[in-house]
Amino acid sequence: MGEVHERAAPLARFVRRHKEPVVVQAFRSTAAATIAYVVALRLSPEAAPLTAPLTALLVVQVTLFATLTNGIRRVNSVVAGVLVAIAFSQLVGLTWWSLALLILAALAVGHLVRVDEYVPEVAISAMLVLGVTTVGDTAWARIVETLIGAVVGLGINLLLPPPVWIEEAGESIEGLARRLRQLMLRIGEEAAGRTPVEVAAARLHEARRLDHDIVDVDAALRQAEDSLRLNPRVREGLLHRVVLRTGLDTLEICTVVLRVLARTLTDLAKEREPQPLFTAETGEVVERLLSEIADAVVSFAVLVTTHVSLNADAAESRLTAELRQAAATRDKLAQLLLEQLQHDARQWQLHGAVLTEVNRIIDELDTEHRSHRLLEELDRASAQQRERMPRLTRLRERLGVQDQLWRNRTGFGRRSF
Repeated sequence: MGEVHERAAPLARFVRRHKEPVVVQAFRSTAAATIAYVVALRLSPEAAPLTAPLTALLVVQVTLFATLTNGIRRVNSVVAGVLVAIAFSQLVGLTWWSLALLILAALAVGHLVRVDEYVPEVAISAMLVLGVTTVGDTAWARIVETLIGAVVGLGINLLLPPPVWIEEAGESIEGLARRLRQLMLRIGEEAAGRTPVEVAAARLHEARRLDHDIVDVDAALRQAEDSLRLNPRVREGLLHRVVLRTGLDTLEICTVVLRVLARTLTDLAKEREPQPLFTAETGEVVERLLSEIADAVVSFAVLVTTHVSLNADAAESRLTAELRQAAATRDKLAQLLLEQLQHDARQWQLHGAVLTEVNRIIDELDTEHRSHRLLEELDRASAQQRERMPRLTRLRERLGVQDQLWRNRTGFGRRSF
């Protein structure tokens, strides 16, 4: 039995890797380029029609939405470049000054036809066509090859749907939440004792560096959002996009509030040095409160990124219990700070700021608050979609696919997220 498991292990690893979006995308790109080259060999007069596989490789992007938009822009850029080259070939030959004028004109035309990142492709196509003798034949061949590559690229997306990057975006969101948790735990541990100003300032810098992590998570989420658009493998893509986007927005707010909290504790350390930030009893409650909020942040991220209804119910129950416990600890902290204020009113503004900031994080993670905001975002996104595509909206309503299904969907209907 051990030998069987050992032999099956490489196969299992291959299957797991084959399911990874990066591997799937590599196979899709290779297949598109190869098929485009084979088709171009039959239809193009060129002996080596490499424009077709190049176009297919560039057109088959990570998402179907990007493939459609990039395919159209790339075809436009190549056709525009060929037309510019034909015009120049009728007037001048290939010299250094005509090449300079050609590039300048091609770049200008690229901006006029709005091909975005493919503006250099207009100039490249124009130079390649102008640099040969039989301009007419080469121009026609290049247009044919470009069309072949674009069509093959689009066809690959229909036969082999592009990967969905939801799981990767979810992992990025959970990773951000766990980094938030680790920082909260360190701040809480240090707040329970004497915290030098240098240590408090170091935690403030760590909180500021989390902004870079948010940028990376946002990029991963944008890729996931694009992978949901026009993807035949995904149903109710709008709901997934709104859930993840609003979840990241909440974590971003928590990050900002944590940074403000770190700034407050730094100021408090300056005011009370060399004394501890809080009394012994109050410091223990602050540590426990930040620990409970840190756990709730991770539970929130897990809930946002969970798509199986059973796991979602468990995650929501865990988050609700953690927030309830954190609220009770917050109330105890408020009572202790009030009693301390009656005996010592120094730094009462900073102590009150600490209480306000932890309360803000608890409020942001609240499930009822989250549900209300999610429904608002769904209504707003649905209204924008109806304004942009009124005919498609009316067709979907005739087919019975209405926005209310998003709220009544199995699993998502029961969970607040």
